[in-house]
Amino acid sequence: MNKQKNPFWTVFLNQASPSVTRNQTKHVEGETEVHHRPKRGWVWNQFFVLEEHMGPDPQYVGKLHSNSDKGDGSVKYILTGEGAGTIFIIDDTTGDIHSTKSLDREQKTHYVLHAQAIDRRTNKPLEPESEFIIKVQDINDNAPKFTDGPYIVTVPEMSEMGTSVLQVTATDADDPTYGNSARVVYSILQGQPYFSVDPKTGVIRTALHNMDREAREHYSVVIQAKDMAGQVGGLSGSTTVNITLTDVNDNPPRFPQKHYQLYVPESAQVGSDVGKIKANDADTGSNADMKYTIINGDGSGVFSISTDKETREGILSLKKPLNYEKKKSYTLNIEGANTHLDFRFSHLGPFKDVTMLKIIVGDVDEPPLFTMPSYVMEVYENAKIGTTVGTVTAQDPDTANSLVRYFIDHNTEQDRYFTIDASTGTIKTAKIFDREETPWYNITVAASEIDNPGLVSHVPVGVRILDVNDNPPELAREYDVVVCENAKPGQVIQTITATDKDNSANGARFHFSLDEGLSLNPNFTLRDNEDNTASILTRRRRYSRTTQDIYYLPVLISDGGVPPLSSSSTLTIRVCACERDGRVRTCHAEAFLSSAGLSTGALIAILLCVVILLAIVVLFITLRRSKKEPLIISEEDVRENVVTYDDEGGGEEDTEAFDITALRNPSAAEELKYRRDVRPEVKPVPRHHPSSSLDSIDVQEFIKQRLAEADLDPSVPPYDSLQTYAYEGHRSEAGSISSLDSATTHSDQDYNYLGDWGPEFKKLAELYGEIESERTT
Repeated sequence: MNKQKNPFWTVFLNQASPSVTRNQTKHVEGETEVHHRPKRGWVWNQFFVLEEHMGPDPQYVGKLHSNSDKGDGSVKYILTGEGAGTIFIIDDTTGDIHSTKSLDREQKTHYVLHAQAIDRRTNKPLEPESEFIIKVQDINDNAPKFTDGPYIVTVPEMSEMGTSVLQVTATDADDPTYGNSARVVYSILQGQPYFSVDPKTGVIRTALHNMDREAREHYSVVIQAKDMAGQVGGLSGSTTVNITLTDVNDNPPRFPQKHYQLYVPESAQVGSDVGKIKANDADTGSNADMKYTIINGDGSGVFSISTDKETREGILSLKKPLNYEKKKSYTLNIEGANTHLDFRFSHLGPFKDVTMLKIIVGDVDEPPLFTMPSYVMEVYENAKIGTTVGTVTAQDPDTANSLVRYFIDHNTEQDRYFTIDASTGTIKTAKIFDREETPWYNITVAASEIDNPGLVSHVPVGVRILDVNDNPPELAREYDVVVCENAKPGQVIQTITATDKDNSANGARFHFSLDEGLSLNPNFTLRDNEDNTASILTRRRRYSRTTQDIYYLPVLISDGGVPPLSSSSTLTIRVCACERDGRVRTCHAEAFLSSAGLSTGALIAILLCVVILLAIVVLFITLRRSKKEPLIISEEDVRENVVTYDDEGGGEEDTEAFDITALRNPSAAEELKYRRDVRPEVKPVPRHHPSSSLDSIDVQEFIKQRLAEADLDPSVPPYDSLQTYAYEGHRSEAGSISSLDSATTHSDQDYNYLGDWGPEFKKLAELYGEIESERTT
């Protein structure tokens, strides 16, 4: 095909074409501007180029031509735009356009370019620049593809023919608007005759009735997609669809056998599993779940059956003990039925099956069997060793009926309190019991056959220790009994109770009384309330703490046991001061004035006032005596007299009025001086001391003697008196810090620093400053 002769691929000037003619104004140098209707213009059609061109020469695309081109080469064609110069080249003289590369429509469908014709000599445009398109023409170079494959899909078994399974879709990259390159049809390459596919839609459907999963479960179907509408030469692609048939309950359970036989020894324990049975079901999952039941038979009360959820087996268990000597076999009819039914397939049923099971009981040499599952026995506490408690009995259940031997398993300390006769099973005590310590004993008795000692059976035996009245009653607790000073006769001050370690049969009834062996108590009495309590009552009015603050009341308590036991307890009763409403205020002894009903604070204030008054009186008497009796007893002992002034004195340096050294010589007192405020009732006894002993008496020892004499003086008044002695104690090795006796010595002390101590010490600084100035003068 010659595209050069195709008018659609050639650009030429067409003056008669109204579609491309337009008004133009052309200006030529040297000529007067003339307005006229132009008769030349660009006329063209779209260009097409085939994709995937593999030839050795460039592919011809088309030709551009202008009416101004006279064929003399004066017109130059210029091509610009997408791919110009690289993919598309133009002959600037002839206007031929070629494609230099192989193009792919799936990558780019078209190219936009611009063409222009100019005068080669003047380079002036002969025509305006115009735009045109080169389209890449499609060829069938892409096969259909399944982007989502391979596929995995399921469909229920026994589905109707034509049941939709899956829709597959293939895509073709070719141009769907050009030819049949992208027109795809579907077909099945593998999977017939079980499945089919719609050639236009790609829907896969079942092609057979009642496809059975138990016969075949998995199918591999291959689907092909071919373009060119399936014609010869079209390209194709395929995918695999893996189809699995899912299970439905279309198979009933079936026992492999109609008759079964099971051997169970008679020694099997109740509740243990003795056998298994299973019905087969071709279905899976919940469709194969089943339940086993015993529908009839003589062993339905002896055996039970349950279903194992995992293995779907029937588990046969023992409900009651077996005895070969009584029954040697049992027959059971067992049914296995599906639990999840699909009524669409009920015509394939029934979905259950029945089988018969015969159980053979095996004879086993059994251990001895006790006549009771457990024993309870009783024995009194304090019973002698060897006292019979009770008897246990066991027999050999087998036909041989062997002799039985009894023994106690000494596994615990309680088992050591009893012994058992190996032949008779008689249990006796081995120790003395105390019910209050251990009221109950649990032991285990074992029995074995003499011919076969390995067969041992055990039975629990409980021994209850019966009570004997061997514990006297006693007070329930330690009572703190209080009686108020203002109590009235017959007033209940305390209610007491008692306890007894014995049980209620030997200690429930208590009797309270006072000890009859003692004289009648004038202060308190006891009343038995006959309800296991007693009340303590007062017998007189008013009690005094100062007279007696504690009373003791012996109480006798007896129980109602046989024989009755009693005990004596002593109650301690404290006398306390109480408020008017009976509340205890204090139980401590106070001064005698407390009986007047005054409060504690008031009593303390009164006592303080009395003490102060007594101190003033004693001080006054002491001062009067000091004025009347000179301190100097001996005229030979010349000392300074004590002169009393009613002023403050002259300070520490005023030593002219009294010499304190007079107190440091106890020899100044030659005889015992009695008190002048009272008349002595006894005749004074003169004391004679050698002068040497007076000189050696220490002042401290002197004061101690005076204190002892004052305490033992029977003439003292019935109140405290004050005796004053001036004694500073022994001389310290460090010397005295007092300023006494320092007036006669000159001190080198500088008192100027007192002026730096502030206004509080201003007066003191002035005084010592004057003293220093006088010394200097």
